[in-house]
Amino acid sequence: MKTVTRRSALAQIAGGLSVPFLARLNCGWAARRSGPASSIVYVFSDEHRWQSMSFTEMPAVQTPNMARMAREGFQFTRCISNYPVCTPHRGMLLTGRWPRMTGLIDNNLPLSPDELTVRKVFRQAGWQTGYIGKWHLKGTRAEPFGFDHSLIWEKTNSHMKGGTYYPAEGDPVETEGYNATLMTDQALRFIESAAKQDQPYLLMLSLNPPHAQFTDAPPDKVALYPPGSLPFRPNYRAASGEARLFSDNGSPYYEGYHAHITAVDEELGRILQAVARSPQADRTVVIYSSDHGSMFGSHGVGSKRQPYEESIRVPFLVWGPESIVRPEKTDALLGSIDIFPTLCGLAGLEVPDSCCGQDFSPWISRGQGPDPDDQFIMHIAKDNASGGQRHPAPLFRGIRNRRYTYFITGDGAEHLFDNDADPYQLNDLGAGPNHTEIRGRFRDRLRAHLTRARDTFEPLSTT
Repeated sequence: MKTVTRRSALAQIAGGLSVPFLARLNCGWAARRSGPASSIVYVFSDEHRWQSMSFTEMPAVQTPNMARMAREGFQFTRCISNYPVCTPHRGMLLTGRWPRMTGLIDNNLPLSPDELTVRKVFRQAGWQTGYIGKWHLKGTRAEPFGFDHSLIWEKTNSHMKGGTYYPAEGDPVETEGYNATLMTDQALRFIESAAKQDQPYLLMLSLNPPHAQFTDAPPDKVALYPPGSLPFRPNYRAASGEARLFSDNGSPYYEGYHAHITAVDEELGRILQAVARSPQADRTVVIYSSDHGSMFGSHGVGSKRQPYEESIRVPFLVWGPESIVRPEKTDALLGSIDIFPTLCGLAGLEVPDSCCGQDFSPWISRGQGPDPDDQFIMHIAKDNASGGQRHPAPLFRGIRNRRYTYFITGDGAEHLFDNDADPYQLNDLGAGPNHTEIRGRFRDRLRAHLTRARDTFEPLSTT
């Protein structure tokens, strides 16, 4: 194994691999076609909640490039991570199918190469495809899943030293330097190479921060947020009991989390600059999102795997030429399950019948599109969570609609929050006689979601 610094790191791009289309399972949405052809750079971080940006609920946090994307591009203000855990979200992103369909119901499970992935669809259509960064789906090669270019990274939670990536040939490369910057360096080389070939491309760049470790952001970003300088959300409370073992919610972790977000924003700015200079600038779209959010002490818990807004609500920003991207926003409920078909729609490609979500690209290009009643949310398993079954996050199934969050936990308890009247979800309406009718409607709706997702949830049958 060899060691490289940022100065000496060179992007190493794997050769092509032809992948045929595979048999597909119909999830009930007809194949669709929309939007102009364009190259797409899809950047997603790990654990970045929607609330933690300068233009949402944290004006003290410096995110100028995200703010630029929101201002100049299209923003989905209610993007929902259907399953706020890394591997299940990535499974939906790549396949467009629900976790029970793919078996990706918890972290550290392998994606089957037999799945029809978004990259196979794009590659079959003649696009170059690349994946750089955190994978979290087992293995160190992305070619079996439709990628021409694969630079999978491991050991990414240590952001400054010790990360490892796997080139197409030769030994793994151990790195020194902020890994989000090194990954972005590799992405910029991919963009430059693709531009020279004047061929459409789909690049997915998966950055690890602001995921823990929270205290190893670049020093200049750490200096922006001294301990105690950032306000907690009004629903913050210190963790107690065993929950304290699974949360780093106070200083310096909270400030470090936001320092990482500012660092990610800087890398995103480099992507925007590279795309703007590219000969393909007039047909390239950049998207920024995250796989899930982070609680950081809201409701006395940390991390993800929770049904609350801090865990399930994430950024989804789309930036590009106005011929493709309208500078607007919508509160239509876009979910993880909808990203695959939306990428197809942006590229003008047919959405496979296997996709269980909807194509939201008409919102981006025309300012109108799907407006679903709700999004299905879930936490199915935690055997592979930190601490396994001791992890304090409850198993649940639920619904997030425009106004309410409703969920049932593994013990059969119902929970209901009116997010309009109670945006910090402090007043649980899940018990008592006053909301029985609305809870009944949500139960019926949840049963329908479970059926479509081929999911089972025993507590629902007893309520």
